Order: sequence, then structure tokens, then C-alpha cells
Amino acid sequence: MSTGTIGVTTENIFPIIKKFLYSDHEIFLREIVANAVDATQKLTTLARIGEFTGDVSDVRVKVELNKEAKTITVTDQGIGMTEEEVEKYINQIAFSSANDFLEKYKNQANAIIGHFGLGFYSSFMVSTNVEVNTKSYKEDAPAVRWECDGSPNYTISPSDKQDVGTQIVMHIDEESIEFLDEARLNGLLTKYCKFLPVSIVFAKDSNPESEKLVNNTSPLWVKTPVDVTDEQYKAFYSELYPGHRDPLFNIHLNVDYPFNLTGILYFPKLTNTLEVQKNKIQLYCNQVFVTDSVEGIVPDFLTLLHGVLDSPDIPLNVSRSYLQSDSNVKKISSHITKKVADRLHDIFKTDREQFEKKWDDLKLFVQYGMLTDEKFYDKATKFFLFKNTDGKYFTMEEYKDLITLNQTDKSETLVYLYATNRDDQFSYIKAAQDKAYDVLILDGHFDIHFINHLESKLEKSNFKRVDADVANKLIEKLDGEEVSLSDDEVAELRPVFGSQVDMHYWIQFENLGENTVPMLLTQSEFMRRMKDMEKVSGMSMYGNLPSSYNLIINSDHPLVKRIITEKNESLSEQLAEFAAQAAPLEAKKIEIDLANSGKKDEEIQQADKDLLESLNSEIEAISNKKEDMLKEFGGKNPIIKQMIDLAKLSNNMLRGEELDAFVRRSLDLIS
Repeated sequence: MSTGTIGVTTENIFPIIKKFLYSDHEIFLREIVANAVDATQKLTTLARIGEFTGDVSDVRVKVELNKEAKTITVTDQGIGMTEEEVEKYINQIAFSSANDFLEKYKNQANAIIGHFGLGFYSSFMVSTNVEVNTKSYKEDAPAVRWECDGSPNYTISPSDKQDVGTQIVMHIDEESIEFLDEARLNGLLTKYCKFLPVSIVFAKDSNPESEKLVNNTSPLWVKTPVDVTDEQYKAFYSELYPGHRDPLFNIHLNVDYPFNLTGILYFPKLTNTLEVQKNKIQLYCNQVFVTDSVEGIVPDFLTLLHGVLDSPDIPLNVSRSYLQSDSNVKKISSHITKKVADRLHDIFKTDREQFEKKWDDLKLFVQYGMLTDEKFYDKATKFFLFKNTDGKYFTMEEYKDLITLNQTDKSETLVYLYATNRDDQFSYIKAAQDKAYDVLILDGHFDIHFINHLESKLEKSNFKRVDADVANKLIEKLDGEEVSLSDDEVAELRPVFGSQVDMHYWIQFENLGENTVPMLLTQSEFMRRMKDMEKVSGMSMYGNLPSSYNLIINSDHPLVKRIITEKNESLSEQLAEFAAQAAPLEAKKIEIDLANSGKKDEEIQQADKDLLESLNSEIEAISNKKEDMLKEFGGKNPIIKQMIDLAKLSNNMLRGEELDAFVRRSLDLIS
């Protein structure tokens, strides 16, 4: 037996490992089992080339739990080590690089395990002491036993091990007693070793009957895509995500240049919400699980996908921040984006009918990608689809060709009309379609952000919801038709119709034809978008400002004309009297203004200023009395309220007490 000191000049190797990796101390099992698999694969390689003549037809790695002894043992049938190799690979901790490595990383939590041979030393995160029994495949090499209690001191002695391979016995410390729980240990094996390329067997208390295989040594992604059926892809998805609905389709990656990358990515059926489940992509390095926390490692929109990615160029490391900054990971990430876009385009080109059937499920993912990744946007413009209110699908180029002739306004801007709810906005959609306009349906979670994005990308184009204005003014091609009412008539009618709405409605009069609705509500495109974006983001950019609407009154409609006639007949004498009272005051104002025309303010006599102020006050008082009279007239008219409520009802804005009053009033009016 010999003793020695592990070949690092610092004595704090084990405290560093425990301190920096304590939150991830379960990683020890992955590291030890991965080393065992690596040793086993090396032996099978040697057997294949004739340098080892033993039987490797049924090699495996065994993980054994012994609760009574408080040990976890990992045994492989790999190449084993000679005493010299134990000295070289364990005692020296990756040769002379160890000291430089420890000095560089002793104050950082990045990238300790998986580098410079420290994987084996992860066992000390959970152990009071570790034993290694190993026998090399080399002929006549005696078996060796190595033991260390977590200090730099170790012992090496002869071992009675008969079989080629290595056995690592970890005596679990009190702080890590959780790993002596069978379910916990089995869960870790499933998590980290589920697809390792060598059979992993889990056993309990030296009981052969308790042995069970925990991994699939040949997962689907390592196979050639042409050899895999659709049913196998679906079965593998069910294996990865039990209980999930079948995916839309998949992408099988098999890249060997400029880096090695295999994997299968699935497009799940996404609901129309941001509450999507991310971190469903599992990263592997040579079938060794690395992480399923992929945000920041792959582009954000790709985190909506499910599946696996495997590359020897992904560092086997527990630190996600290290992965995020790794140059190979960045290259792989960029390449995956390209492959996803190319695959979607291929599906679109080869089977557009099926692509359209799946588009409503795909749309959220594609929009997310176009909003967050410029390279993906450029490629996705070829297969992104607009859907109109008739349920027809168009590429961006196709839709532009469809609407250019009829939906280009007088400033040569192409106007994309859209609705967010076909039922709620039906009357506005119909009015637009009656003018031969086409209307898109944009009812998705990202649509408001997306149309803002498109307006910044598409030349001379803007999007307008169908209820942003009356149909005649949605796309202005010529100067608008003059309203048949005079300015004085409009001034008198505003308080009449405004008597039954609050201050958040701006009243306008338009000639819409006698066969259309008497009133309708619109909201400016800008204000609506701001409000919609606030809802999506949860942040208020305009405080708690209430929504404002335009109440459009159709001056051609018989009911509106009836109100105008009733107003004129009922109030003509009072209106004439107010006009007679105001006329001399207005005339006097004009006289004073003309007398002082061209004078600076300081040159106007104070008497004239005082007289003007007095005249304005008198005129305002008359105007207020007139307005009060008009409001009183309008406020008593049930037809006005009925028309306003009909406009609200068509916008799905009539609820509760207001809706009940509308129904009762309707019954009264028709009884």
C-alpha cells in the first residue's frame, strides 16, 4: 500500500467543489455514470479493432444503492486503469493545468465540473469518502484500490477485483442523505441517463431481482431520418412527454458540418396565449443530459418547441450562463433557427393544404419568431399566412397583390383592414365588404405587436381595424363628401344627441345613406392599439384613461331626420329667441373688433377690452341656456337612447343594467 497527496498545490479543491456546485450537487451521478459509459465505449472500440479479446457483447453500467451501508456504487465493464493511470488521471487532476484552473475559477461558479478531469471529483460533493476499485484491460495489470476522504491525502493498495472495469463506491455524507432514497436516485437516473448509449442498470441492496434497465441506448434522434416512420416520431414524443397531444410535425436534425448536431424538434399545438410551457427542449452531449433550461441558449421563440438536441460541441457543463456564452452553442443556435425556417418553408411548398390546416396552431410560434429574430423574419415572409374573414389563406405577397388595386388610398398607402372578432364586428366587416374591401381576421395574442412590426417593415402600408371609422373613410381615396347639415345645425344637434352619452364620446355627423344604421361607434386606430398593447404587456402607458369613442350619426337615416324635424318643430321659437338675443351682441363684438383691427393689445383701450369681456360673457350665458334646452329635449327622447344603445350593442358594449334597460325600452317602443 502507498500513500500520497493529490497533485494540486492548493488544499481547498474539495471546499471549492462543494461551495460552487452545492445547488447542483445532484450532478455527481451524471458525471460518474457518464465517465463509466465513456470507459465502456472505449473498451468496445478496442475490441472492435482487435486490441481487446474479451467479451463485450453485453457490457453495461450498474448503479447500486445500499441504504444500510449508506453507499452508492457505480460499476462499469470498461477499460479500467492501471496503478500508473490512477496516479495520472485521478491523483494529478488533469496534470499541470489543475493549478492554473483552480486559480482562475476559485471565485467563480462557472464551468468547474466537466473540465480538466474534475468530473470524478464531483463525487465528493455528496461523500465522506470515495473508493475506486479498478482493473485495466491490459494483460497482467494488477487491480488497484484507491481511497480518499475528501482531503488531498489518498491511499493506493492492491485490489481483489477480478473483472475488467472500474467500481466507484461513494459513502454518502449526512448532508446528502436524500440520495439514499430509492425514488430520488431512480429519478436522477431517469433525468440524466435516460438515453445514454450503454445499458444502465439500477439495483438495490445487492439484490439481482431488483435490477432494472433505466435507459434507451438507441434513441430515435441517433437514427437516420429516412429510417424513421411517422408513427415512431409520435411514439418518441409520447415517451418524452407522456399525456401530451400529438405534435403538429417535427424536424429531424442530422448535421455533421460545420459542427456535429443531431436531434428532433417537435411543433406542439399552442394555445392562443402567452401562458405557454417553455423549457421543453432537452440538451444532450453525446446522449448525456446537459440541461432543459434552454432560455438564452437557443433563440427565445424556439423555446416554444419540444424535443431534444444533441451535440458533442455542447459542453457537458452545469452552468447555463457558461453555455450561453459558448461560441459553439451560439453557432448551433443560429443553425437551428435556419433549419426550422427551412423546414417550415419546405412543408409549405410541398403540401400547402396541410400547412394551411395547421396554420392556426403554428401562427403564434411563427409570429413570435418574426417579432424576435430578424433572420427568421426574413425567411418566414415566404410562408407566413394571412387569414381573412372568409377563412381563406394568403402569403404576404399574395395578399398584397389581392388588395393593391382597391385598398390603396389617395396618398398611395396600402391599407390592410382587419377585425379581431368576426361576430362582434360583423356589421363593420359587412360594410367594408360592401365596398369590395377584403378584411383580415387578426385575433391572436401577438397580432397587435405584429402589425406594428409589419408597418415598420412593409413600405407605405398601414393596418386599420374595420371599426376605426365609417366604411367610406376607412380608405380615403378622394376628399370626403360634405355633410348635408350646416355648421349651425351640427352645433345645435350635438347637445341633442350628446345628452345621453358621457364625455368620452365625440359626436360626428356623416351621410351614410338611408338604408344603413342610424348610428355606429368607432375608435381611433392609435388609441385602440395603445389600449390593446397595455392589456398584453400589463403596463399602462396612459394611466387609467378611459377608452374614447366616436359616435357617428347618420344624417341620412329616417330616424335621425325625424329627431331633427322634431327638434325644429318643438324648439323653433326658443331657438329663434336665443338667436335674436345673441345677434346684437355678436354685431357689437364685430364692430369693436373691426375698430381695433391691426392694433397691438396694449394699444386697445381698456373700455373696449372690458366691453368685449362683458359681451362674451352674455353670449356664453345665452349659449349655455340654449345648450341646456337642447340637452333637455334630447334627454327625454327614448328614440335617441335606443339608437345609441343599438350602436353599443353592435359593438358588444351593452351589458348589465344598461342591457336590461334597453330590453325594457324596446318592449315599450313596440307595444
